[in-house]
Amino acid sequence: MSNAVRPALTARRPGGPGTRRRPAGYAALAAAVAVMILPLVWMMLASFKEPDEIYTVPIQWLPAGWDLSNYAAALERVPFGAFFANSLLVTVIGAGLKILLGLTTAYALVFLDVPFKKVFFAVVIFALLVPQQIVIIPNYTLVAELGWLNTYQGIILPGLASAFGTFLFRQHFLSLPQSVMEAAVLDGAGHLRRLFQFVVPMSAPTIAAVALVSVVNEWNEYLWPLLVVDRAEMMTLPVGLTLLQNNDGVTNWGVLMAGTVLITVPVLALFFVLQRRIVSGLTAGAVTG
Repeated sequence: MSNAVRPALTARRPGGPGTRRRPAGYAALAAAVAVMILPLVWMMLASFKEPDEIYTVPIQWLPAGWDLSNYAAALERVPFGAFFANSLLVTVIGAGLKILLGLTTAYALVFLDVPFKKVFFAVVIFALLVPQQIVIIPNYTLVAELGWLNTYQGIILPGLASAFGTFLFRQHFLSLPQSVMEAAVLDGAGHLRRLFQFVVPMSAPTIAAVALVSVVNEWNEYLWPLLVVDRAEMMTLPVGLTLLQNNDGVTNWGVLMAGTVLITVPVLALFFVLQRRIVSGLTAGAVTG
């Protein structure tokens, strides 16, 4: 038996080095999952607890009763219906436009003969490295001068450029079969038809991944809506949670946890719907230059 075959057989035998490493790997994975999941579990359970249960020492994980009074109080003290409608509108329009702009920009960078394409792509990469907080002051000044404070366009438009979506779409488009695009050209398809009838159907996993990231970012955006909105009827859910905290104080954690659950559940539901496409979309074109 050759020396090259022995290590592989040793790793496959029961009790070999590969088998001994599995428990440690499973333990590390379980610890990582616990770090991510336990705060969500605590938030969910605390939303059903009375205040004295939350401050119990040692920690009492399960509530004494599954009472919905915290949710009723949260819905009563702030207009969660208006917050939800505002967040839904901002998320759908903002994420939709981000995906559309990312698709068209990446298509131009890959399939059009645009001068200085490498320079434009370098700008996209540079935009990924720039913290968004740097452009807050110029954006706020522009929005205020346009009279867009406390408006939907003031919340949505400054954040439409998506360098992440453009980068991911561009990398994926480079991996598409050229024969399909050449057949579309021979068929007389224009650029819009090529994009929406050929490129988009072949890019469903990548679009799903970008859609999830865009939706989560729009839904959870806090700092920018906090700056441009000061009227309760225009607040989104994260900003509305701050209003709830100001009304109830920082000690009423049961009501605050109930409000946080109302914000978190829609995003978690979307994640479970799209989870099968996320990994394949994020890794599409990963080895393409």
